Amino acid sequence: MSTEEKALVGSLNQIGHVIAVMSGKGGVGKSSISALLAAALARSGAKVGVLDADITGPSQPRAFGITSSGLTGSQFGITPPVTGNGIKLMSINFFLPKEDDPVVWRGPLLSGAVKQFWEEVDWQDLDYMIVDLPPGTGDVSLTVLQTLPVDGLVIVSSPQDLALMVVKKAVKMANKMNIPILGLVENMSHAVCQHCGEELKIFGESQGQSAAKEMAIDFLGCLPWDMKMNEMIDQGRVEDYQNLEIERIAATIKGKLFS
Repeated sequence: MSTEEKALVGSLNQIGHVIAVMSGKGGVGKSSISALLAAALARSGAKVGVLDADITGPSQPRAFGITSSGLTGSQFGITPPVTGNGIKLMSINFFLPKEDDPVVWRGPLLSGAVKQFWEEVDWQDLDYMIVDLPPGTGDVSLTVLQTLPVDGLVIVSSPQDLALMVVKKAVKMANKMNIPILGLVENMSHAVCQHCGEELKIFGESQGQSAAKEMAIDFLGCLPWDMKMNEMIDQGRVEDYQNLEIERIAATIKGKLFS
């Protein structure tokens, strides 16, 4: 690549808003929420991209049903694969021979990959970029919050005391770095019995609203544990799943960014 071509890489990207999705610990559905938000924003008519920054545990290609990318490039950077509804997606899994091959890298390499996904991908014009962060407050999260123009964080937790304890670390990290927090989403708040419709508190009583109040952040809403959603994500059909609450949460986030 010539010096002139290198200067063009990523230079024409126009990204309106960068939203990072973060959790204190794994297993609370952070990646699912990232994908659902991206799909909801795309349904609203927005141009959306997803940057899968969970380098050692990437799941976005599977959720969106892109198993083989056949990556190509231009003088403006790597051309990201596009989902059925027009969402542009970049993940380390597109560079691996098999989707279950591990990425055994130390912190600097992980952070470098995220920077490349931001700077060397031909995202072009996007209204929203959703960044799916890895769990915790480690190198990659630090890199994203320090180097990307993040407009706001969506914090994901579950009703368990342990999850809420750890999520407070993420909130404190964001506050120390002066990153706006758009609010808290409590995932797996309950399950609904398929036979009688009863709400089952499988992970304990909902604590999202009270926890958000304690941390002085907005409460965006609760999402249930939904077998149908899990099946559709496993099948690569996250864009086909619709839930009124996720649509409302996406609309609330849009309103916050434009207020």
